[in-house]
Amino acid sequence: MLFLYQLTVLFYQFGIWLASGFNPKAKLWIDGRRTQKLGTLKESIWFHFASLGEFEQGRPVLEKLKAENPSVKTVVTFFSPSGYEIRKNTPLADYVYYLPLDTRRNAKQFLNTINPKVAIFTKYEYWYFFMDE
Repeated sequence: MLFLYQLTVLFYQFGIWLASGFNPKAKLWIDGRRTQKLGTLKESIWFHFASLGEFEQGRPVLEKLKAENPSVKTVVTFFSPSGYEIRKNTPLADYVYYLPLDTRRNAKQFLNTINPKVAIFTKYEYWYFFMDE
């Protein structure tokens, strides 16, 4: 079953890559992940949102956390360019990134870089390798 998941993720990436030649949103998806530079953190609280709607759902939690613990480093990730592009400069997050594609290597590298003490996912976002790490 895991093999089918990995295969699906790779086909998805290939499909987005093909679409990036003529679809601006797909191009943002590819380019945003290719060019992002991650800041290494000692510890953080990580919020993952699929897109803008999920960010708005989780926003009250993020606002309360930052109000009560302003020194806590928060990392916000998005899967979709629509959420990332609109909220990449939000003052509620210390770092905003695209979520790397869900592979074992990407998950390990990303999590070792941001060092989340807590991870908060909204709605139905379950990424196998990010959860497994």
